[in-house]
Amino acid sequence: MSSLADYTTLGVGGPARTFIHAKSEEELISAIQSADAAGEPLLIMGGGSNILIGDSGFEGTVIRVETAGNSYEIDACSGGTLQVAAGVSWDEFVAFTLEKGLANLECLSGIPGTVGGSPIQNIGAYGHEVAEVIARVRTYDRQAKEVKTFTASECGFSYRSSIFKESGNRFVILDVTFQLRNGEESLPIAYPELASELGVRVGERAPIKKVREAVLKLRGKKGMLEGLGIHSAGSFFTNPIVSRAIAEKLPVAAPQWPQEDGRVKLSAAWLMEHAGVAKGETLGGAAISAHHVLALTNADHATAADIVELARFAQAKVKSAFGITLEPEVQFIGVKL
Repeated sequence: MSSLADYTTLGVGGPARTFIHAKSEEELISAIQSADAAGEPLLIMGGGSNILIGDSGFEGTVIRVETAGNSYEIDACSGGTLQVAAGVSWDEFVAFTLEKGLANLECLSGIPGTVGGSPIQNIGAYGHEVAEVIARVRTYDRQAKEVKTFTASECGFSYRSSIFKESGNRFVILDVTFQLRNGEESLPIAYPELASELGVRVGERAPIKKVREAVLKLRGKKGMLEGLGIHSAGSFFTNPIVSRAIAEKLPVAAPQWPQEDGRVKLSAAWLMEHAGVAKGETLGGAAISAHHVLALTNADHATAADIVELARFAQAKVKSAFGITLEPEVQFIGVKL
């Protein structure tokens, strides 16, 4: 049986009873249909970058989406329309768009995982999210047993969520179509940290390739790039969005970003650090990254149970200090937080 630890960025997880590499859309749909017809538990995996699988593994079929390829049209006026297979590496796709002179994805450089995972989590960084550039998403609807296409307005995008995440495993992403603009200048830089790295003011623009370089540098400093030898799932918790009344009870120094609905987004990293969660703190083989407090890592042959206990410890610290419950960004399979 295949060890799922070999297919996740955390490097933990027990065996799968059946493991399938789906390299084409036809193989992917066929494998899904076969598992569903047999009443087999099914887990769809992409890059394995946002998942924590239990030490007992998965008693069913695991399908790893390895589909590849894209088609695109670039117009001098309207920009580029790109239809990209779900199994394509996200960061390789971002690099490709910049090579074609297309803007709006530069701030999302360096995020691990695949294109298929991007709409599920509505991935984002440095003030921008993928929902801003998605035109449509093609899926296989396991309930209706047919291919279904969602327009951007039908995807139910919200902070780190979508209809695909909220509906469980009903919809399997086949490909995603993006609408990008032509241009050598980025979107307005929204975060002071990135603006400082670029040497510009917040709200100013910068060359898209310079923005990508700066984002990759910052992510590298935080230990959140693949290839650094750090086994993590990136940001383990989402930034909490709370009522204004709760936000007003926090110390003045706590970073806050007002939302359109009147609520306030907070920094999970700030809350953890000021609740007493320290970089480098260990529990069994798991550790808080020495680079960034939001990254929980497999530092020394950790088990999934080690990582869960460390996550509970961090949650409890923040809850005790600020009365706020941190919610995981990571998907849990066979374990509970």
